Amino acid sequence: MPHKIIVLSVLLIATLSSCAQSNIYHIETNSPEQSMMHFGASDGWSMQKVGLWPEAQQNQIADWLFSTDNDANGQPLGIGLSVWRFNLGAGSAEQGDKSQIQAGTRSECFLQADGTYNWNKQLGQRRFLKLAKERGVPHFLAFMNSVPVYFTKNGLATNTGRDGTINLQDNRYADVARFVGNAIAGIEEHDGIHFDYLCPVNEPDGHWNWIGPKQEGSPATNREIARLVRAISDEFKRKRISTHIMFSESSDLRCLLGTHETDWQRGYQIRSFFSKDSTETYLGKTYGTENVIMAHSYWTNTPIPYMRKIREQLRDTLRHYGVRYWQTELCIMGNDEEIGGGALYDPSMRTALYVARVIHHDLVYGNAESWSWWRSMGGDYKDGLIRVLSDDNWRTGKAIDSKLLWTFGNYSRFIRPGARRYHVRVTDHQNITIKDGETDPYGVMVSAYQNIDDSWVVVAINYSESQFPLSLDLPGKTGHWTMYRTSDVMGENLKPVGQTAGQTDLEPKSVTTFVMK
Repeated sequence: MPHKIIVLSVLLIATLSSCAQSNIYHIETNSPEQSMMHFGASDGWSMQKVGLWPEAQQNQIADWLFSTDNDANGQPLGIGLSVWRFNLGAGSAEQGDKSQIQAGTRSECFLQADGTYNWNKQLGQRRFLKLAKERGVPHFLAFMNSVPVYFTKNGLATNTGRDGTINLQDNRYADVARFVGNAIAGIEEHDGIHFDYLCPVNEPDGHWNWIGPKQEGSPATNREIARLVRAISDEFKRKRISTHIMFSESSDLRCLLGTHETDWQRGYQIRSFFSKDSTETYLGKTYGTENVIMAHSYWTNTPIPYMRKIREQLRDTLRHYGVRYWQTELCIMGNDEEIGGGALYDPSMRTALYVARVIHHDLVYGNAESWSWWRSMGGDYKDGLIRVLSDDNWRTGKAIDSKLLWTFGNYSRFIRPGARRYHVRVTDHQNITIKDGETDPYGVMVSAYQNIDDSWVVVAINYSESQFPLSLDLPGKTGHWTMYRTSDVMGENLKPVGQTAGQTDLEPKSVTTFVMK
């Protein structure tokens, strides 16, 4: 008996010692940051095929992406995306090989050569619009990579050697606006889907000028973007269309702040679109627009100190002009060398943790109100949340989930539209504040949110290979946090792993979401 008492005493002392050495993460309820709009992904390329697969396969994929339900054990069935990006096609699919675009990335167009509309187009993508709505996705965004081929200068949906100007005939801006209005109204009439947002350009500042067979796309100068937005604005006002017109889905954060491998005509976008001094491009008071700029987080995630620095510069510039920011697209690129670049699909936590670190920096230092991954489904490349395969020319296929999917869900499933982010301050066991303690890029990164139903959410990333003791402090509120963990352990995909009063150990190479209702 005495030996048992000694053993228990040692264990108790060890436990108390571990807790005492924990860093304490204080949620500063008097320091609110940005409101959170949504988390999303796109139907880019894959859904036009997958949306025609057998219903059971579609439902499994839709559950993974959109469901906010749990099974009998409290396990989330999906990641609960709250915005779904729909690619409004330009008509390269109808052109076949003459489109000069590879077959897998062509898209159909509702508008036909004779000026009529064919509402049997883009059926696979539209099927997933409906599946998303059935599962409660509250927001939809239509984005265009190119205007319809009937209005382009070269009759194609890709650039063919011109410079960095828009592939749109000068007298066709109003026609594009009419097409956009008709397409949005038509989808709502036929499918019951209302688009909250429309973005008519995508990566217009890409220095490659969209030359080549990879996909639909067009460059555009700031003046051309402003002209197109104004034309669509006039059309929406005339037809009383309530869809918000968004811009500009920049390819690189550096193009928002200055120039990057292009000239001034496609740079300084925040100033160009939101400074009243930019008389030719100012869009701040344009009907149907918001003081929001959209951009993609490609190319700016390494080296690590730079990832934070440019987002802080972005945040400060946005504040100066009174503009909000949405990060609307990311996948892994060649310069993401820490995880081997974009080639070869990776279902493991290696890529998932890398992306979680980017999300953390975009939300905490860029103050992004919305965050979207690029493709919901992809092939043997790090661009899809779900891996898709087929051996019968895409009539059917196989879908495989990934740790990236579920790690994204550590954010998207629990941080709901209208949530507010709050600053997190960290102290050590001696109550000394640790500067920037909420962000250790190779260790622990923590962010905190309050939903509109008053529930609190904390997302904790442990990038390291060691367990990490963590204590949460939420002033004025007592209760237990329910923990949901994603890790390389089989079955740990947003898995509920118990409750805590605020003290726990973060497992190595994991992402844990804490929820207090």
